[in-house]
Amino acid sequence: MISNPLMDFTVLLGMAVLAYTVRALDIRGIAAAFLVGFLVLELGGVYPFAALFTFVFLGVMATKYRFGEKIRLGLAEEHRGMRSWGNVLGNGLAAVIFVVLEHYFRLDVLWVAVFASIATANADTLASELGKVMGKSPRMITNFKKARPGMNGAVSLQGEVVSVLGALAIALFAVFVSPYRWQMIFAVTLGGFFGANIDSLVGATLENRGITNNDSTNFLATFFGGVLGALLFYAVI
Repeated sequence: MISNPLMDFTVLLGMAVLAYTVRALDIRGIAAAFLVGFLVLELGGVYPFAALFTFVFLGVMATKYRFGEKIRLGLAEEHRGMRSWGNVLGNGLAAVIFVVLEHYFRLDVLWVAVFASIATANADTLASELGKVMGKSPRMITNFKKARPGMNGAVSLQGEVVSVLGALAIALFAVFVSPYRWQMIFAVTLGGFFGANIDSLVGATLENRGITNNDSTNFLATFFGGVLGALLFYAVI
């Protein structure tokens, strides 16, 4: 675990400046990301922080990928992909909650929840951003009827494959915090994959009815993705 708050603060400040420079986050998004990153780094240590950083980096790359085409198709994120505090908390608050719980209870199952929540965020973001331009014949997750690319609740085979790979990329960090290595990879990957599909399901139902918005949908997905990962871990140990 990192034990030098001043060094952590300096590293996070440098990363915040970089995020603003590349227009990944606005000022309020920077503040929220700084808080989330500091808590994860101080309470969880380098491995969950590295997983969180990987999610942010891959998310920015996926958002910028073929951005001009996304604009032409009307599928681009608002503000040219720049996110704010709501998006940061929607994707990172669940990880913070699980990190706090793990810090006090010291249980492997809570590590799974931490990484599965981040895996959910990564899987969902990559599937959404890449699926908009790579996905073929998207369908609604609720009834499998044809849907427009980028529509809330729309999924495609290509997007689902990307989702699994995105979850696996985060699961690889989890092997460093527990002796149950293959169980961690299994639970975090599937928790992230299922969590991303929960995001699509909530988007197709609650969000399309105006009950949730994108940020609260993301929070529900990352939280329940973490919970599902923890349950899967219990099932295989």
